[in-house]
Amino acid sequence: MGRTPLVLSLCVFSATALAQHGIDLADMNPDVAACTNFYDYANGNWRAQHAIPDYMDRWSRRWESGEINKEHVRDILAEVSARQDWPAGSAEQLAGDFYAACMDESRVNQLGVTPALPLLQEMQAIKSVADIHNSIAHLHKLGIPVPFAVYSTQDLHDPNLMIAQVDASGLGLPDRDYYLKPDERFVEAREKYHVHVARMFVLAGQSPTEADQSAATVFEFEKRLAAASLDNVALRDPVQQDHAMNLAQLTELAPDFNWTAYFDSAGMPLAPLNVTQPAFIKQVNTELKSTPAEQWQTYLQWQVLNATADLLSDPFVEQNFDFYGKYLSGATEMKPRWKRCAEATDNQLGEALGRAYVDKYFPPSAKARTLEMVKNILLAMQDTINGLEWMSAATKQQALEKLSTFNPKIGYPDKWKDYRGVVVSRASWWDDFEAASGWNVADGLAQVGKPVDRARWGMTPPTSNAYYNPNLNEIVFPAGILQPPAYDVNATDAVNYGAIGVVIGHEISHGFDDQGAQFDAQGRLRNWWTPEDNQQFQARGQCVVDQFEGYFIEPGIHHNGKLVLGESIGDLAGAKLAYLGYQKSRVGKEPEPTIDGFTPEQQFFIAWGQFRGDEIRIETQRTMVQGDPHPIAKYRVNGPLSNLSAFREEFQCKAGDPMVREGTDLCEVW
Repeated sequence: MGRTPLVLSLCVFSATALAQHGIDLADMNPDVAACTNFYDYANGNWRAQHAIPDYMDRWSRRWESGEINKEHVRDILAEVSARQDWPAGSAEQLAGDFYAACMDESRVNQLGVTPALPLLQEMQAIKSVADIHNSIAHLHKLGIPVPFAVYSTQDLHDPNLMIAQVDASGLGLPDRDYYLKPDERFVEAREKYHVHVARMFVLAGQSPTEADQSAATVFEFEKRLAAASLDNVALRDPVQQDHAMNLAQLTELAPDFNWTAYFDSAGMPLAPLNVTQPAFIKQVNTELKSTPAEQWQTYLQWQVLNATADLLSDPFVEQNFDFYGKYLSGATEMKPRWKRCAEATDNQLGEALGRAYVDKYFPPSAKARTLEMVKNILLAMQDTINGLEWMSAATKQQALEKLSTFNPKIGYPDKWKDYRGVVVSRASWWDDFEAASGWNVADGLAQVGKPVDRARWGMTPPTSNAYYNPNLNEIVFPAGILQPPAYDVNATDAVNYGAIGVVIGHEISHGFDDQGAQFDAQGRLRNWWTPEDNQQFQARGQCVVDQFEGYFIEPGIHHNGKLVLGESIGDLAGAKLAYLGYQKSRVGKEPEPTIDGFTPEQQFFIAWGQFRGDEIRIETQRTMVQGDPHPIAKYRVNGPLSNLSAFREEFQCKAGDPMVREGTDLCEVW
């Protein structure tokens, strides 16, 4: 099989070939060798020629596709909102009027803070623990989960049953370290946060002096909660969040909160539940006992402002963006209002507009071809498990059983949500959002105590993303991600397997990463490994941890290998499995052609580099390495490929090349 030179001459690439295989050859950087920095080689020219838009924190063809997707959503919403004679309660009426009310910017600006005043006044009237309880319950019903959250989830030990889960919540900064660590970047973030909170209180009507004191109160309150919270690495361990309780045990944990009244008001049965962070709930109880009502007033008022800022007039929206968008993410311009309204409609009523989206942008042939790819990549995983020399027969049997129960969901739900009971009109954006959010909260809590509804989706059809659910052992790919460049009906299999195929392999391997490997074939949190095999698995994971600990975004700031372990196992296994799945797809078929000097196998890897090759603002990178389980894009491309023998062979990489890991540095988990 022929090999292409490592430094390319782009002038020979033909437009005809480009259309045939779907790789945009002009995106590649001819001045960088594939074995030196594949991230730049595959996608360097595109990033050099396409600056990150002012309103985005990262950019690539993959993110550009996601934004184009929002244009499709906007077009659907503009069409349905142009009519006002849809039947009341229909999907078109709900989505159209919701979007239209959001787009009525002059009306929103005219109202200013007025829509939030009833809630703010309710918080201001708090005098007793009973008042605090009632206010928390009210906020939860509106979708403001502070200072803790309660939602429905599957029982970790009986995945067929939905239970209530009590979780930590109520922090305005990204995570506990922002409140507690002495590093300069965290100190600066605390100072910026204080200014932001104070400015929001001024906008809500406080004097600058009052607002400054309010900001100090908020920070100290949240800092105490943060000190009782798990860090981001611990939050990745399901065992550390497995605390099954009954109502009596929860009441013993936090006796000053009226749990019986809370569950009754939420319409939930007093059924078994899980508390993810008992120490946090204990701290909430301490606050109930010892923190003056005035501080609770301030803290809960802030939570209202923080949660609803984007529903209010421009000064609130702009101040909210100034801190969370500009400072923490690095964007310099707010998204246009139509885009924010399209996102909000999709988030709250996504399945109301999902059918129209699927009809226009996801043909049945795309679903069939994606399912075929899933089948081949699952078979590749089966072959991989069978071929593992380090895993015993007993553990292999358990792993293969789990693999056999994988459930792929492609494109859209078989059963659509019925938003019956949601009342939406064009009169008030605030009221519409409150109605939709409240309906979604109630819809989720109504599942508690019932058998699991396996037809439900955790993402809307237009979403440009995918996920794995360990409790259901399912991989889910909404129609929104099955668009170019992830999936292109006109591209060769090599390109599609290199883009969406690696994502499919990534999600499959999440079932066997450091988290997923703790769940069995039925979705139960259960150890199905022999001690010896588990020790081997942990050692192989540690290799990945060590690899990513060495990836820096700037001097002194590097990835947390334990935080990104699951996603990095997913990328490493995903690339390998998709490559093997692609080979399976060609059995009995003519080999795909070498085009413009690139073999199909090289096209596969280039497609991955171009799909995942994001440019990311440094501010966002700093936030990511602190709390995001995903590495930055450069290392999501280079990291896994540097471990793959197939990549080395296809691009003729040599020992000592930066894209070649050897010896004890070479990582392979699956």
